[in-house]
Parts: sequence; structure tokens; C-alpha cells
Amino acid sequence: MMAPELQKPTKKNRGFYVKMRILHRGRQPEKSLFFKYYQWILWFSFTLYFLTSFFITNKPIPLSKTHVFGSRFSLASRVLFESVNKTSQQSNLKNPATLKDLKIYIYELPSEYNENWLSNKRCSNHLFASEVAIHRALLNAHDFRTFDPDEADFFFVPVYVSCNFSIVNGFPDIGHARSILSSAIQHISSDYPFWNRSHGSDHIFVASHDYGACFHAMEDRAIDNGIPGFLKKSIILQTFGVNYKHACQDVDNVLIPPYISPESIEKTLEKAPLTGNRDIMVFFRGKMEVHPKNVSGKFYSKRVRTEIWRRYKGDKRFSLQRHRFTGYQAEIVRSVFCLCPLGWAPWSPRLVESVALGCVPVIIADGIRLPFPSVVNWGEISLTVAERDVGKLGHILERVAATNLSAIQKNLWDPTVKRALMFNDHMQEGDATWQVLISLYNKLDRSYRRARVWS
Repeated sequence: MMAPELQKPTKKNRGFYVKMRILHRGRQPEKSLFFKYYQWILWFSFTLYFLTSFFITNKPIPLSKTHVFGSRFSLASRVLFESVNKTSQQSNLKNPATLKDLKIYIYELPSEYNENWLSNKRCSNHLFASEVAIHRALLNAHDFRTFDPDEADFFFVPVYVSCNFSIVNGFPDIGHARSILSSAIQHISSDYPFWNRSHGSDHIFVASHDYGACFHAMEDRAIDNGIPGFLKKSIILQTFGVNYKHACQDVDNVLIPPYISPESIEKTLEKAPLTGNRDIMVFFRGKMEVHPKNVSGKFYSKRVRTEIWRRYKGDKRFSLQRHRFTGYQAEIVRSVFCLCPLGWAPWSPRLVESVALGCVPVIIADGIRLPFPSVVNWGEISLTVAERDVGKLGHILERVAATNLSAIQKNLWDPTVKRALMFNDHMQEGDATWQVLISLYNKLDRSYRRARVWS
């Protein structure tokens, strides 16, 4: 409802103040003074009424309360409502006006722990490459990096464990992760006093793998192995996160997005703008097994991707592709909805690619925890569909397309959203590394140096 408009005074309607003066002309001065005060109070009351009415009637409507035609509480509205409510349970991080008083020391480890792995170009560009990207961003973050360890709040340990690519299938083999990290800690604890004095509580590691610092791609094995004891007191920057108790997040951690090359995103957007034509309604390209049980007897994606393929492979609304294609980002930027189902782990790089290319992410991974909820309102830019509701996916997306889509896209296309999920070699204010620093700022109670200052 629009706020009531004030009419411009005319000869017939000059307003209450003018009429009051005419009616009371010729009265005693004392009463004239009384009426002046009365008129002032009356005008103040009218002004307050109209201003209050305006702000009440023009209050923005939350996406969770947007009207959905049809059933009293449709699947589409339920998906949006639940998603918004989950996001509203986010923690309230301090967001300082400046982070310049935050100081991080970066260990200069021997090259076998990091630089040597970069001989393979994939090391800095694949989905686990946030370990490289964060290291580079911190090296270039002159306002936050310190070369004096005595003034450091935190210590970053740059070990690349994801670049040991298998010669059999090309996937990262992280079987050596525990040994190389243990070796790095042995090195810094023998050459420097900082690990030993805090038992590693102010030290930072990156674990950008399927199940974070458990360092295994299979969940049952990851849980059995657990997080190595030598990392238990440190801070882990990891891509894995769920909103329930799990052995692989049983450590102080910061949830980070998977790495997507910002250069590849910009090249795609140069050819097809964010707000351009989107002629694909629902898109997914990736592994969809007809028979999901692998050789070890485990079911890939908890059968979710198989169910998507079986139900929608012949549906004209869905573009489902099972084979790899290097130009798939050009397909994402043409799509309205992009499916982001779980694989072995709940998270997926498609989540970041979809957001960066303006395609509404449809998250199908029960219990997933999403990165940086204090700045990315996931409930307003994405849809969450329960794994058990995959069979209703077509109906859900049709309803959303007919009702809430424009509101979701408007929120999704806000450039600050994309920026918060992208890592850059030279950190930008508001980007993913910046969000990591804000999270660390809120953990300054773990800083050995700060504890001594505050005590």
C-alpha cells in the first residue's frame, strides 16, 4: 500500500494553521499565545502521523513472506521459507571498520611444502586451490602481513596438500597430507618458539578437501581417521561444514568457499553478461551414475544424482549433461536454475560458480553449512531442496519461476555477493580472503600476543 500523499494547499484548502488564525483574529493576546502553542502541537502530531504511516506502509516484504499463488503453503514457498529461516540463525560477527590492527605472520617454509607443487599449473586452479589462493593473498596483503613474529596475532602455515594429482584418475591424492603437515609443524616448532608457546592455538592451516582436516574423500573413512591430534588446537580454514555434530569439524574452523578462478568468471561474463538471456531453465553438468554404487559398495551422492538423471533426463525443462566440457561456464550463465547436489561431500564448486554467473543455486545437500552467512544471505539468493524431495524438483522450480524468481535474481546479482565468494591474488575489500580476516578478527582471544596485552 502506498503512503498517503499530502495535497498541495489551495485557496479552498489552505491547511489547518491558516483557518485557525482567521477564526481567532481579534482575541486577547494571552489566548493568541495559547493557540499558537496549540497549533504547533497539532502540526507536530500530523507530521509524526504521516511519517510513521509512510515507514510502516513501505516496509520491505521479506522473501519468506512473498505471496505464492495456488496451494495454501506450496512446496516452493516452503523451500524458500525454510532456507531464509536457516540463514537467519547465523552468528553475528564483528565487522570492524578497519582490520589494519590485525597482523599475520607467514612462515617461510622450504619450497617442498608449497612452491615446488606449483610446477603443475592445476595446483593453483582446481577446486581445492584455496590453499594456494589464500597464501598468495596474504603475501600481498601488506596492511595485514607482518615480518616481525613478535607483533603477530596469528601464524599462517602455508602447506599445499592438494596438488599431488593421481596419475591414474587425475584427482588430488591427499594420502600424504598428514605426514607433510606433521613434518611442517616439526620444522616450525624446532626453528621458532611460537608453536610451542601456544600449542598451535594461534596457528592457521587450510584444509580445502572433501571432509576438511580429516583428509579423506570417503566420509566413513574420514570420520574413522578424525582430525590429526597435532591440528586439534589450531584454526582450520576448510570447505567442509554441516549444521550438526561431525568429527571432521571438531576443531575451531572458518568455513570457506571452494576455489573458482576469478579470471575464468570474468572471461565468461565478457561474452555473456549477468543479466543477459537465459534460455536454459534448469542446468546440471557432472557425474550422474546410472548405477551409483561404486566398487567399494558405497552409493555416490546418496543416490541423489542418479535420481535426478532417472526422473528428468527426458524433461525439456532440464539440461542434464553427464560428460565433462571445458566451456560449461557458458552454459551456467545461460541458465535460470543450477543444481548443486552433493557428491561424496555436501559442498560443491558449482555453488560458487552459480552465484558468480547469476544462476540461482538449487542446493540439494541435507544439513550443509554455507560460507560467510553474515554477508551472503543464502536464503535470499538460493533455494534449498531436501534430498528426499528430488522427485518434486520440477514442480518446485516451476512454482518459484512463477512467483519469487525476480526477487531472488535481484538479490543474487548484487556484486557484493559474488565478491564475498571469490579469492583474488591481491585481496579486495569484501572478497573471500577479506571475509576470512574478519572471521579471524573475531577469534583474537586465541592470539597469544593479545592475551598477554589484555592480561
